[in-house]
Amino acid sequence: MHSLQRILARACDIETNEVRSTLASFGLVLILMGSYYILRPVRDAMASNWTDAEVSWLWTCTFICSTLAVSLYGAAVARVSIHRLVPSVYALFAASFALFYLGTQTLVEQELLDKTFYVWVSLFSLFHISVFWSFMADTFSRPQATRLFGFIGAGASIGGIGGPALATLLVGDLGTDPLLLVAAALVALAPPLVIWLQQLKRSDLHNEKHSANSAAFDNIGGGALAGFSEFLQSRYLLMIGLFIFFYTFIGSFAYFELKNLLVDYDGAARTQIWASMDLVVNIFTVVVGAFATGRIAKHLGLPFTLASIPVLMFGGMLMLAVTPVVAVAVAMQIVRRIGNYAISRPAREILFTAVDRETRFKAKPVIDIVIYRGGDMLNAWAFTALTQGLGLGMAAVAVVGAGVAVLWAATGAYLGRQFNIMRSEEEDAANSSPAVK
Repeated sequence: MHSLQRILARACDIETNEVRSTLASFGLVLILMGSYYILRPVRDAMASNWTDAEVSWLWTCTFICSTLAVSLYGAAVARVSIHRLVPSVYALFAASFALFYLGTQTLVEQELLDKTFYVWVSLFSLFHISVFWSFMADTFSRPQATRLFGFIGAGASIGGIGGPALATLLVGDLGTDPLLLVAAALVALAPPLVIWLQQLKRSDLHNEKHSANSAAFDNIGGGALAGFSEFLQSRYLLMIGLFIFFYTFIGSFAYFELKNLLVDYDGAARTQIWASMDLVVNIFTVVVGAFATGRIAKHLGLPFTLASIPVLMFGGMLMLAVTPVVAVAVAMQIVRRIGNYAISRPAREILFTAVDRETRFKAKPVIDIVIYRGGDMLNAWAFTALTQGLGLGMAAVAVVGAGVAVLWAATGAYLGRQFNIMRSEEEDAANSSPAVK
């Protein structure tokens, strides 16, 4: 164990008792993201069959379904113990992908199934990772999260490399349908890993008290809509939601541009193109996430970490406005995604170590899923209005994006400062409390 700790110490600041939990978390997010990245190119290849308006409607349906799903999840959190709920969520998704595969083999009319699959995978893309990071914030303490979340997040990038690589390898010989079974099998590995991590939280990390005044595996209680009310009543959570919204603005616009460029390609070719781009992004992401993110957050601080990618996107948008060509747009999209997966996302998850357990499991999915998909929906219609309604080109849209990037950076810096204030207040309270004998 000590030798393994010395090896991992080259990538992150890790202690011996954290090795098994860190590697198990790394493996969990690896298989989750690997499964998603197998499904993602299948989903995105379908989008080029539909108009911007049709995709906008699908994103609207995704937002509605996400809101309902988060409400149902909130009700489940209130009534079902966390140690049962988290593995059950992943078991449900695994079964659903197997059922979609059966649908592709038995149904004659495929268009409704394709659109349903598009919405379901879009829901899965945020739900599975939101639940994972809620689980992480509940497993690791705040100092551990600052040191280890960057390395753990790199596991998502390893999965993001393996997933599209496997999809690219298999789709030429097998087609797209069998990829659903491969993804289902990977997700089915998640529940046993979750159960083991719940045990390691007590045996290795000794973080039972980190569950915020609740027994480590009890159900949290409260109502189905408690997450929505907590979100609306907290300025801190509202600002995290605003940070997410600005991110979706830039991402949605880039997605639509690329979708339209691929309209002349067939389904298999689109799947390979999307998978290849995912592969490139995740190869670079794993290096940054494994070796740099934790050190950036620790030494340069959370305000800098959260604002850094928005600042890069400001420069990218200005470059796109001056040179509105496909190569620049693709390069900016790659940089945006690498920055999000390797830096912004782990830094954003650190913010949730400053809140209580109910917020992690109830309000966090509202932000990660409902606000994210709400931003997707609004920004999809905004893109349609600007391009099809007003006839604006890429250069004009990029100028708008540059302005949004400035707001995004300011929001990130504000959140980082608020986190530091909350941490200082908590440490001062702990130091001023009389010792318990």
